[in-house]
Amino acid sequence: MAPEQARTPGRASGASQLPTLIPCLLLRRGEVCLPGADGPGVARRASGARFDVFDVLDRLTPSYSLLYFVDLDGIERNDPQLEYIQEVSREIPLWVDSGVRTADQAIDVIVAGAEKAVLSSAHIGGPRQLKRAWRLSTELVFEIETTDGRLDPVDPGWETTDPLSIVRAARTVGVAAVVVSPREVSPDWGFVAAVASEGPTWVNGTFAPADAPRLSLVGASGGIFHIDSVLASMDAPS
Repeated sequence: MAPEQARTPGRASGASQLPTLIPCLLLRRGEVCLPGADGPGVARRASGARFDVFDVLDRLTPSYSLLYFVDLDGIERNDPQLEYIQEVSREIPLWVDSGVRTADQAIDVIVAGAEKAVLSSAHIGGPRQLKRAWRLSTELVFEIETTDGRLDPVDPGWETTDPLSIVRAARTVGVAAVVVSPREVSPDWGFVAAVASEGPTWVNGTFAPADAPRLSLVGASGGIFHIDSVLASMDAPS
């Protein structure tokens, strides 16, 4: 069963929709980036020129109706690119990961134009801030981040380092949608299946379009992929 491109951002319980594929745009100081061995770096054409973010959006929007926006300034420097979120959201609906630490920051991201703010286990200030954010807005997604199969450091307020227990705690607050984001190693599909069995679940991190057939097998709602192949197609000779 082949996944559809992201014409639908989620899967209703009991629905027969195919998993969705959602492109992931990394942005630092307004520049398009791609993952690298030493962390995200500026994406460049073969000529050395940088990609214009709105040219990239022009390539994505005909095929996809949702974009996963990773705000590297917010994640790395606690300085969200709210103006870019506002501009990009005029082109396509966004789920935005700005490294939100507090409930107020989550609301800033939503007010700037995000359809949903992504709150990561690696950044959000524990269940207290998650609960406060949920009281202010229900337009939230929870992300669970792991590196080499181990949970990234989390706020001690979670009172556990078990990834599935943290996901369950987030869903108890009310945040149903969860993004599983493994780093360095391939997705743990058994873990994805466990998370997906309890609510809508997307796979990010090391997920690649070639992994798409696994999504239906584990009951995942969709996969979030880096756009290196899209950028390569933009740089190919016409």
